[in-house]
Amino acid sequence: MATAKPDEGCPANGSIEPISVRIPTAVAMTGLSRSRIYELIACGEIQIAKDRRSTLIIVSSLRETVRRRIVDRHLPSG
Repeated sequence: MATAKPDEGCPANGSIEPISVRIPTAVAMTGLSRSRIYELIACGEIQIAKDRRSTLIIVSSLRETVRRRIVDRHLPSG
């Protein structure tokens, strides 16, 4: 029986980090609404995979989408 190498999706604490999540989990992870998640999928900002009728959101894509929306509040206004 093969075992996973430590660097293959397993953080230092030993838990397995998902590479994809379903829509309700993406909503919980980001705080974005279900409708907004679907909008971002439709415009191509969030990558998905399909398995039969299930829509799986690629976690790295989801994180990148949120990262692009980080606002630096320390910028001078003007």
